[in-house]
Order: sequence, then structure tokens, then C-alpha cells
Amino acid sequence: MENEWEREKQKILNALVGSAQDTVEFPSELEKSILSDSVSVPAGRSTMDNVEMTYSRQVYVYNEEVIQGGIRPSLGDMFSEVGRKIDNQNVSDIWEMIKYMTQVPVTIGRNPVESRSSQRLEKAFTDQAKAYLEASYVKYMTNTISGNLRQAQLGGIPGMYHLVKGFLNVRLPANTPGLEDGLCDGQPVWAMMYYCIRCGDLQAAVRVSQTAQHYSGDFHAYLQEYTKSADRRLSANSMTKIQLTYRRSVRNSTDPYKRAVFCIIGGCDSNNSHTEVAGSTEDYLWLKLCQLQFTETDDDDGTDLPTLKQLQTKLFEEYGESHFSANLQPFLYFKVLILTAQFEAAIEFLSRHDHLRCHAVHVALVLYDLKFLALPDNIQAPLLSKDSSDPEPFRRVNFARLVVMYTRKFEATDPREALQYFYFLRELKTLQGENLFISCVSELVMETREYEMLLGRLEKDGSRKPGVIDKFLGDTLKIIETVARDTEGKGRFEDAVGLYDLAKNHEKVMELLNKLLTQVLSQPSSPQSNRDLLKMLALSIAERYKSLGCEGTRSTTSTFYLLLDLVTFFDSFHTGNLDHAFDVIKQLKLLPFSVDAVEQKVNAFQHYNDEIRRSLPDILLATMNIISNKYRTARNQSPARNFATGDDGGKESFINYLRQQAKALITFSGRLPYRMPGDTHARLIQMEVIMN
Repeated sequence: MENEWEREKQKILNALVGSAQDTVEFPSELEKSILSDSVSVPAGRSTMDNVEMTYSRQVYVYNEEVIQGGIRPSLGDMFSEVGRKIDNQNVSDIWEMIKYMTQVPVTIGRNPVESRSSQRLEKAFTDQAKAYLEASYVKYMTNTISGNLRQAQLGGIPGMYHLVKGFLNVRLPANTPGLEDGLCDGQPVWAMMYYCIRCGDLQAAVRVSQTAQHYSGDFHAYLQEYTKSADRRLSANSMTKIQLTYRRSVRNSTDPYKRAVFCIIGGCDSNNSHTEVAGSTEDYLWLKLCQLQFTETDDDDGTDLPTLKQLQTKLFEEYGESHFSANLQPFLYFKVLILTAQFEAAIEFLSRHDHLRCHAVHVALVLYDLKFLALPDNIQAPLLSKDSSDPEPFRRVNFARLVVMYTRKFEATDPREALQYFYFLRELKTLQGENLFISCVSELVMETREYEMLLGRLEKDGSRKPGVIDKFLGDTLKIIETVARDTEGKGRFEDAVGLYDLAKNHEKVMELLNKLLTQVLSQPSSPQSNRDLLKMLALSIAERYKSLGCEGTRSTTSTFYLLLDLVTFFDSFHTGNLDHAFDVIKQLKLLPFSVDAVEQKVNAFQHYNDEIRRSLPDILLATMNIISNKYRTARNQSPARNFATGDDGGKESFINYLRQQAKALITFSGRLPYRMPGDTHARLIQMEVIMN
């Protein structure tokens, strides 16, 4: 009872969507949503929307490649096609970000937390995030110019230098006050330089600096050094000089572009947000990513640059959702988290929005497949959790819970699609060490009862027609037996019989049928009753086992066939065919019909299974009823009397014979080492007394 309640709590927890930061942990068995019991879905109608169906097709194609063992396609590239198909720019942006953030030249080890905390991988993530923001800004500049071609005066000259120049013709008003150090090709020097760097083209920025070297002074040399550096880092000596210049004069400059460029190249004033030039969240994020440190020797050069972890903490914990108006701008906050490599928090946040959950799930599939995700040790953990051993602000996402939660919506109407998603859980384990994929499949089968479609069908010749599950597993019988065991545990014994039969576990099939037959054995038969359906099932299995053979113990097998014979006995008894019933019970040699046979039958009784022992009271009463009926018939019959000899035609001899049979049954029931129901002896004795 307690275990069932724990399962029910698990159902409720899986039905809830949210961060679940404060929820308690529950036992490991994944249970179906309570919503599925109360919401009826018309048969044949999918509950998946067009976006979910589009994603599921890509999942199917990907799994087919994985199963066949060929070269795996890029799951991220496959999902990015969804954005193009549904013509949604926000969704396309999601997959473009994922593409950039997963193209890191570092292999993720078995421990994602440890790997992602390394300076090398943090630097790689930061570079990719900057590259994405820079490429996005180039698109923005191009679109701006395309909408203002006359004002941009771009001409036909390619290159970033001229693109920036045309963009400034559109965006930067002429004679903007405060800009310093003159012009470069008709545009403010530092504005030209900033936007070249903002677009990721340092060579174009060097060209601007060289053209205006008279105004930029030593900065041109610093920019060249920065451009040539593999890690985009000045030497300690150059860093000291440029920061000194910044503190003496540039900090108080009226040119916001000049201040921003010095801070980016020289790592100056990392707390300055430069809102005059970084007006959007993307600009702010890019600027902060440009000012991170990744080496342990940075303190020696007098800088005080933040680390990626510090930036993550600031954005996720200090600023949080309210600062970015996350509920109104979910894609923006997701972008902030993804581009700062906070994948788990980004996925959990997006999954809380009903219309965005499918995107969150598929982002998780890609990152999990690439070993990027940090998962909790306990699959019953909340959707987003914190491990005390992890560095701040690392979080772990419960990938298994996310997938199960997502498939709840459509598993009843689209079990094939749900199965494709469960396949991603094949390497995870439950708390009991069982394969999570198999556990989820078991729940899916029990919920949908699509036994034949999912697990296959047993043909008349005993062979199994494959089901959908066959392509996922080599040892399909193992999962069928798991489903059968779980189904039995739920009390669905008739379904479990069919599943065990499908799994070729003949012993279990007969064991369960023995228990079921015992419960309805003495009941009268009626069309479509449980007893009638169970009888037909048992007979069909018995015929097949008899012709094809079965692998069961002698005890279970003999009990199974004995119970079927007893079914025939009770059928004849209830239909009034008492002579046939009596012949059957005598042939079974289960009861003594003479006092001399009592001892032998009592000894033999100890070797019968519990199912036969529990049925014995009903068998005794039915048999005694038959004998009593025969007695009444014989007693009321008028024999052909021979008046010369006084012979009654054997009537009294037959009556005495019946009395001896009744006495044998009474003696047998009294000597059995088995406690029968209280009224059984009384009813037997009552019938025997009437006969005497």
C-alpha cells in the first residue's frame, strides 16, 4: 500500500511542470500522469501539434541511423531544419546558437561538469558565443543597409570596412557631439573601429587604426598585438601601458566608442556597461564576453577581469529572470543563458513555457547526445537541481524527467513517437539499476495497452510477429518479460498472461492461469463472463502447449491441466449433466469413493499445489451434491420388485453404495491436514446425515 502511494506521488510530480527546486525526491518507478486517467482522447487523433510532429520525424530519422550503426548525422542540423520549415525566426535563432555553442574544439569527457569547468573549454564556449553574436550583428547591419541603400551609399565595394562605413551612414547622425580624434574615410575613427570589432573583423579595425594612426597613437600597436595573439590577449607590459593611458585620459573621454574600444582591447574598467554604444542585451553580453579572463596568471598584470563563472553567476543568480523580463521575452533570456554556457538552466527555463517546451526538449536531446549536459545522480531529482560538489553556479538538469514529462502529452495517442524519445534514455539507469529505456517502454505499454503494435503478436505456430520495439533491442524477449512483470505487479493478470506467453515464459503463463482459474473455478458459466473468457484463453494456450510443447515445471503443468479438467467438471455440474460430472471427477482420482481409498488420497493431497488445495472445499461440496442427488433419485425410484423372492432389484445395494461414497468423502475431509471454511464440514455432514 505504501509503495502504491509513493508511485501515485511520482505520477503527480511528473505531471507538474516547473523548476521544482524545492520538491522532494520520490522512489524510482516512473508512473503515468494522473491527467491521462481523466482526459479521454478520441481514438486515432494525435495530440501532437505540427511543430512537435516535425521534430518527431527528425528524431525518427536520426534513431534509424543510430540503430543501423552508420555515420550519425548531426542532430542539431536536423532540428535546425524545423525552424526553416515552420518559418519561425526565433526557433531558427535557437538552433543557430546551439550550432555555434556545440562546435568547440574540445572533447567532453565522462564528467561534463569537470570538462566544462576547465579553462580551455570555458574559453572555447566564450569564443563561440562571441562568434555567434558577431555573425548576428553582421546580419543586422546588412539588413539595416538593405533597407536604407540610398542613405548607406555602400556602392559595390565588398568587405567589412565598407559595410561598417555604410552602416554608420545610416545609424550615426552627422556631427554627433563628443566624438574625438577626427574622421576615417568620412566616419568617426573610434565608431568605425568599434563596429569593426563588434562584427568580429579585427583586420578591418587595424585598417581603421592605421589610417588614423596620427590620432590613435600607441593604440595601433596594441591593436595589432591583440589581433595577432592566439588567445586575443595583450602581454602584461602592453596591458599595463594601455590601462595607464585609459586611467589618465580615455576614462574621461567624451567619445563612448573610444572608451569601449579601450576596455575591450585593454581589459579596462570591466564594471562599465557602456550603455551609450551597447544598447541591447546582445551588445552588453558580447562586451562582457570580450572582457573575461581564462588564465591563472591574470592577477600579475594588475587586471581585475571577471571569469566566466562570475559572469554566469551575475546573469543567472544576481540579475535573474526578472531583470531580463524573461516571461515577456523568453527567447532573450534563453539566449543569455545558452551563450554563457548555462545549458541546464536554459533548458529548464524554456520548458516552463507550454508553447516552447518542445524546443527545450529537443535542445536537451542534442546536448545530451553530445555529452554536454550535467545530469543528477538520482533520476528522481527535480528538473533543475544543484549538486554541492559542483562549482557555482552550475546546475544539473534531469534529462530523464524532461523527456518523460514531454511525452506524457502524446504517448496515449502516439506511442510510436513516444518510443523514439524513450530510446534516448537507453544509457540511463533507475535506482534499482534497471535500464531506464526498458522501464519507460514498460510504462508505455501498460498505459496504452498497444501490446501487439509495440511488442508483437504470437502466431498460431508459436512464432512471434515482431513489434515496433524489435528494431530498438536485440533481446526483445527481455523487455517483454519486464513489461509482463510490471503488468502483473499492477494486478492486470490477464494481460500479464498474454505478455508472458509472448516472452515464451511458459512457467509463468501457467502459474498465473492456475491462480486465475482457481478464483472462478466453481462459478457457473455465462456468456462473456470473466470465467468464460478466462476458460477460452486457458484452453487455447493448453492446446498450443500440447501440440508444440511447453517449458514448465511438472508440478505447474500438471496443476494447469488438472484445473482445466475441473473446469469441465463444474461446467457439467452447473448445467445439470451430473453423470458426466461424476465420471470426470472419478477419472481425475482426486477424491476417495471408498473408505479403503481414504488413506491413499490423504497422502496424495500433500503433493498438490495450493491452487488445488484451495479449490478442494468446492470440489467436495459439488461431488457430495452429485452423490446426494443420486441418492434422492434412487430413493424415490420404484424398483421392479420380484414378489416371489422379495428382491428389490438392487436398489438398497446401490443406496448403500452411495452412502459408502459419502462416508468416504466425510472421512477424507476430516483427515485432511488443511483448514477448510467453517461451513464446509457442516454442509457435508448435513448431506451425509440425510442419506442415512
